[in-house]
Amino acid sequence: MSAFSAVPVLPLAAARDPDTKPAFLDQLRDALLNVGFLYLSETGLDEGLVERVCKETVGFFDELPLEEKEAIEMKNQKSFLGWSRLNNETTASRPDYREQLDLSTPQPIPGPDAPLYHNLLAPNQWPSPQHLPHFRPVFEEYMQQMSAISTFFTSLIAEALGLPATAFDRFFDASQQHKLKIVKYPEAATDSDDAADRQGVGPHKDSMLTSYLLQASPQRGLQAQNLAGEWIDVSPLPGTLVVAIGQGMEALTGGVCASTTHRVLSPKKGEGPRFSVPFFQGVSYDAKFEEMEVPEDVRQLKEEKGKRRDDVEFTFVKGRWGHLGEATLMNRVRSHPDVGERWYPDLLAKIREQQARNAGALQTAH
Repeated sequence: MSAFSAVPVLPLAAARDPDTKPAFLDQLRDALLNVGFLYLSETGLDEGLVERVCKETVGFFDELPLEEKEAIEMKNQKSFLGWSRLNNETTASRPDYREQLDLSTPQPIPGPDAPLYHNLLAPNQWPSPQHLPHFRPVFEEYMQQMSAISTFFTSLIAEALGLPATAFDRFFDASQQHKLKIVKYPEAATDSDDAADRQGVGPHKDSMLTSYLLQASPQRGLQAQNLAGEWIDVSPLPGTLVVAIGQGMEALTGGVCASTTHRVLSPKKGEGPRFSVPFFQGVSYDAKFEEMEVPEDVRQLKEEKGKRRDDVEFTFVKGRWGHLGEATLMNRVRSHPDVGERWYPDLLAKIREQQARNAGALQTAH
């Protein structure tokens, strides 16, 4: 099988029509097995809402005073929800040149006897309504609509793999937490084509099952890595969401669905800032990652496609974690050490010990 050179576009409206759904599922299966990325068009999202989401995203970064952002900074809470400064998140052992706000669908504060990883379930830190009066209602409505789209799309993934449409339902909570970021990538200080000089987000794979990216400005930057290790541009297409298959989906399907490494390059000097709004479909933090009973003929397709290039550590290794929440919490501490230092010092110490051992082993090997 050859490495993909472009990301397919699938119209979600086709999946809602019985006459066109079979062809849609065939295209989706091919994207799941061979790419791990796709554009979703004709999503049914309200166009006016999308425009308001883009407007409020820019407004948060360009209009909200610094002291108002600091009042909702991520390190203020245990939940990893809130505002992050430039260079404050780490991916692939390097700081990401982006500013962002992490939100989630509404959740109550966990009780005193809850597992430590339930700290990820918490209310949002919202920007002041005095400065951004429309921000909260716009994003609450957007998350509600995206929740419905992601649930429907996951049922289509199941059907594309020959499973019942409800196959993934047991991995969701009754009031499932989904997450969303709004992100600003300032233009880089250089017009270099070297990715090392323009890391917006380093090479990584998304967690959970699926994620849905609204590219809220016209600048390019998102790239997916194919089988040959080449970086393929996933340029903004108006009216679409970019869907990435997560590590959770790959783990649940025994590797049949591809979780593809991707990165974001900051805009070149003079191109202006890039804005994006990724929505991450959640899974119960109490879930355990046993494999699904994917039909043998679909598993055979996976074997035929050969080994995929894997430059990024896979999070959900069987036997390493008791629950998804444990792996997710460790990932968040690794990515946001300032939150780890304040709220999870023991976990951060374990991560740094492992990083030191890995660095030592690498030096010895050379």
